[in-house]
Amino acid sequence: MRGLVVLITLACFATAQHQALIDYLERRLLAIEDRISLWHEQTTRYATELRELKQQMVSQLENLDKEKEILRTNLDGVGSRVDRVERELDYLETQNGAQPCVDVDDKLIEQQVTLVKEKQKTKYSKLTDCRDMISTIKAMKILKRVGGPKGMWTKDTSRSTGRVYIFNGTDDDTIYDFASIQDFTRSRGLAGSKKRKLPSAWSGTGHVVYNNHAYYISQGAVVSVIKFDLKNKTVADRAVFPVQDHVPVYGLTPETKMDLAVDEEGLWAIYATRQNERHISLAKIDARSLDIEQMWDTNCPRENAEAAFVICGTLYVVYNTKQPGRSRIQCVFDVNDMVTNEDAPLVYFPKRYGAHSSVKYNPQEQLLYAWDDGYQILYKLVMKQKLEV
Repeated sequence: MRGLVVLITLACFATAQHQALIDYLERRLLAIEDRISLWHEQTTRYATELRELKQQMVSQLENLDKEKEILRTNLDGVGSRVDRVERELDYLETQNGAQPCVDVDDKLIEQQVTLVKEKQKTKYSKLTDCRDMISTIKAMKILKRVGGPKGMWTKDTSRSTGRVYIFNGTDDDTIYDFASIQDFTRSRGLAGSKKRKLPSAWSGTGHVVYNNHAYYISQGAVVSVIKFDLKNKTVADRAVFPVQDHVPVYGLTPETKMDLAVDEEGLWAIYATRQNERHISLAKIDARSLDIEQMWDTNCPRENAEAAFVICGTLYVVYNTKQPGRSRIQCVFDVNDMVTNEDAPLVYFPKRYGAHSSVKYNPQEQLLYAWDDGYQILYKLVMKQKLEV
């Protein structure tokens, strides 16, 4: 009997435990169902919000497309008006003619007679058979914008080298040297360049790099040409330019008292003096000794000139306006008298309105390296042959 009671007691206890477990499981299932229901509600709400957001985005994109079309139409209209204005300006220039490079008056005639008697007694002896002259400027490529509004950039004009040299500003003593144009264009600013410290500051933008030497202008009590060996980092030579009373060579670039240039014939100096204040002068320099070989007074005016360069013994002067406009080559001077202003075409630079602080010719590539308001620009030239006169 006692055993039976024990068995009944155990059975009742087991039944109570089983019922408690079932009640616990039911509560957990109800909690899970509540969470699933909440998840469904949240999912539905999120899907609704996403659909509404998508509709808003589609509407905004449609509005942007409409505004884009309106803007494109307006830009096309502006472009048409600009082209019309340029055609009208070209027509006016054709009707009025270019500003003459020669002022015909008694004083100029006397100067020309004196020039013929004193400085043209010895005919210039060409070093090469180069007879190229500019026909037109074919293309323009803007490489980068770095540095200040005025400066100069170039390659070594005597050899096929990839190195690029940056002279930033009009009064500094540090050249930034890049291994190639690719390195220059990919760099952030002037980072990644090799800094070359000069023994003294340059003046203006009239520098060149020629045969692994930097030729630059130093201005103090006198104007000097300094030849700096880039390999040995020493001054190879220094010479005072034998002219008194220098004035800025370009009316629109007053920081430049003298501009050095390199062409197929070698090194040149472009300058101006108070004695011949209205016009630009030219000198041929021996690049090894810095001696002056020959000098010319040209009939190219300084007024509104911004830069110049030399190709095959012909000086090309670039003109602009005080309010920067479209640059043009309006005056030439050939040391061999093979090109006159009547023979040379009036060459306009590609449609870009700015002001060149320097334009350097590279005879190895027949490219112009220009600095325009902080932009480094390449101009590709189309050449033709000079005619014998």
